[in-house]
Amino acid sequence: MGNWIINHGLTAFILVVWMGINIFLFVWFYLFYDLGERFFYTRHLLGVSEVILSHPPPPQSALAWARAPAAVLNFNCLLILLPVCRNLLSLFRGSFVCCGRSMRKQLDKNLSFHKLVAYMIALMTAVHMIAHLLNVEWYNNSRQGVYDKLSTALSNLEDTKNTTYLNPIRITDLIPTYFVFTTIAGLTGVIITLALILIITSSMEVIRRSYFEVFWYTHHLFIIFFAGLVFHGAGRIVRSQNSEPAHDATFCKDRTEDWGKIPECPIPQFSGGFPQTWMYVIGPMVLYLCERLIRFIRYMQTVRYRKIVMRPSKVLELQLMKRGFKMEVGQYVFLNCPAISQLEWHPFTMTSAPEEDFFSVHIRSAGDWTDKLIEIMQQLPEGAQGPKMGVDGPFGTASEDVFDYEVSMLVGAGIGVTPFASILKSIWYKFKESNPKLRTRKIYFYWLCRETHAFEWFADLLQVLEKEMDERGMVDFLTYKLYLTKWDDGHVNHIKVYPDTDVDMVTGLRQQTNYGRPNWDKEFEQVRKENPTSVVGTFLCGPEALGEVLAKKCGKYSDVDPRKTKFYFNKENF
Repeated sequence: MGNWIINHGLTAFILVVWMGINIFLFVWFYLFYDLGERFFYTRHLLGVSEVILSHPPPPQSALAWARAPAAVLNFNCLLILLPVCRNLLSLFRGSFVCCGRSMRKQLDKNLSFHKLVAYMIALMTAVHMIAHLLNVEWYNNSRQGVYDKLSTALSNLEDTKNTTYLNPIRITDLIPTYFVFTTIAGLTGVIITLALILIITSSMEVIRRSYFEVFWYTHHLFIIFFAGLVFHGAGRIVRSQNSEPAHDATFCKDRTEDWGKIPECPIPQFSGGFPQTWMYVIGPMVLYLCERLIRFIRYMQTVRYRKIVMRPSKVLELQLMKRGFKMEVGQYVFLNCPAISQLEWHPFTMTSAPEEDFFSVHIRSAGDWTDKLIEIMQQLPEGAQGPKMGVDGPFGTASEDVFDYEVSMLVGAGIGVTPFASILKSIWYKFKESNPKLRTRKIYFYWLCRETHAFEWFADLLQVLEKEMDERGMVDFLTYKLYLTKWDDGHVNHIKVYPDTDVDMVTGLRQQTNYGRPNWDKEFEQVRKENPTSVVGTFLCGPEALGEVLAKKCGKYSDVDPRKTKFYFNKENF
């Protein structure tokens, strides 16, 4: 339990607080509408207690079931845009430098929280929508006089200066579907729901990975979603009794024929509630608008190509230069190529070091956008500048904190090695400059690849580091292990013929390539044994399945005793 708290305690606490606020809002507003005296007649209109004209009444008013989810929706719609305001998160990450690493780690879970909030919005939208559809049906039945005497009297109240009536359905021969599509609340509700369905379904992993453009464009329906949300309450469909004139509902409910005739029972006055949703979402909307404005300003800034290189395994390396651009290790940028699409922005981790006068990205062929970019670059004459490129960033990630740990475990899978290229390059520069601020004393680096060609572009950097460590007598500073997860018979035969070569046949490095996947229990046990009193940062840029494995191992091998080894898990998220 103690190991779990070390890695997940603060995250769990934040989620409990978030869920607690959601539960509190739901219960509070449910009781407010279910017990409040001002909604007595509204509840009766939507939940009468006797059968009239063979029409079974609604068993319970759906008023509270519609309004309580609306309150939860307002709260979560306030939150949904904040995790994708990347400049805001980068600002917070810089502000939290003085705070513990656990606090900064929470910012790296921004997309996970964004999804969680989206699921809550979807659930509450479904409950809210179903409840109001029932309410429309019951409003219509009450208007037609199929329920009790009180419901009919309430439905027949005339519209005087827009304050008297309670039932929003004003005619007796109305089709409920027509009401839904001709009122502000109904029409905007339909638009909001359709936009939400498209956004959520296109965000499924299989669509996002295989058809990113579909995900990208449908996600921008959030503009329609928020616009509909702002106007949704303007129709003021849900109405409550005014305090003036004084009308005691419990005394007058059985004396409808005396309303307006005796002083104790004046005609009750009703009004719609003031729309509140816009007050919740206006702040996040302004922040996100500023976010997009910053992106546009950065897009307009000139970006020059320093070098364009095609690496093995269809990996494109772009070395770019931009005035005033400053980065830290492990950060990423968004790239936009107008020649391919004016609207699409894609995230790429930078592989250059902060000490270099340019920044670079390695782009693997992984979809329509990347395939088109690689095709354009391959057709360029040698030495020519590439197409216009917009750059937004840099943005912080978990890998920024790598030098805050005494010991770091870096795990990359395939192209997921890119943030660690930046880290290892920076280490080389720090050694070269004898930087006294380097706190890290040991790095374990693991790279898992499916094909041999993927090692080639990164092997040069490792060879330079090997040489640098030898010259400085720091061979033990960097321990790296490369794993080839797929191989052919040629590799096996070569190993049989040349089992004791000084350099590896795949990479040309002194460290031999391992075949298969790491035994993570063995690796974590070795790290713990070699660093019995250290705080170890475990960093992953790779698939979710591997992340789940490493997170469990960090918990398993962390010691509750603060004087012994503790593992903190960090994962890149885009």
